[in-house]
Amino acid sequence: MALHVGMVTDRRGLSEFWPAAWDKGIVSDDSECVRLHSDRDLLVSRQRVSGPATGKNRVHLDLSTKDRAAGVGRLVGFGASVVEEHEASGKAWTVLADPDCNVFCVGAEG
Repeated sequence: MALHVGMVTDRRGLSEFWPAAWDKGIVSDDSECVRLHSDRDLLVSRQRVSGPATGKNRVHLDLSTKDRAAGVGRLVGFGASVVEEHEASGKAWTVLADPDCNVFCVGAEG
């Protein structure tokens, strides 16, 4: 079974952020969908919708990195904004928002 992560958004608003964040180029691009990364088990794409999201995301991406502070700084440099910091049960993570206000988290690997 493969995982397809579809980020529904105004794709033009994120045309540079997510390829930079994933450190992957655009695999394919048409008027409705941009594929950012594709392999046997994972496809990440953005799909165009007519308006912005309203309310809190119920599902979001959790990214992990060896150096959380550096990873967060890199994403902020690409246009993300820090929403809040969390720590619980010995784990810490940062909630960020991409330039289209879609929230996601960055934590340490492990």
